[in-house]
Amino acid sequence: MTKAIDSNITDSEWEVMRVVWAQNKTTSKDIRDIIENKKNWKPATTKTLIGRLVDKGVLNTEKDGNKYIYSTDLKESDFLKSTLEQTFNNICSKDVGKIIADLISKSTLSFRDIEELEEVLEMKKKNAVDEVQCNCVPGQCNC
Repeated sequence: MTKAIDSNITDSEWEVMRVVWAQNKTTSKDIRDIIENKKNWKPATTKTLIGRLVDKGVLNTEKDGNKYIYSTDLKESDFLKSTLEQTFNNICSKDVGKIIADLISKSTLSFRDIEELEEVLEMKKKNAVDEVQCNCVPGQCNC
């Protein structure tokens, strides 16, 4: 398990973070310019989203003359893993395997991706249990 990160961010905030991760350091104008073809945001919208991410501790700010430079200490892969772990913690543990299988079946994967998955599954097989136990509070599921 990765260290818990507060990954409670909106879809629009995710768009901003993807730019920051790709650029490492960036300005609000750069973020808006990059996302412009996908979203028709006004400059104030971009700045509001950046402000929320700064308030959540996800983005760092650095003043450079009359502009701010934004960056993050969080790795995208760690952030994504934390988000998925939080999601899986909120569902019945008996359903996790089915959900992962469904996600895999709907995803476009390379041969290398499939090989990696096969390797992970072979390792998981060594410690597999006959039946996954429900982790829900009584009344939260239909197990």
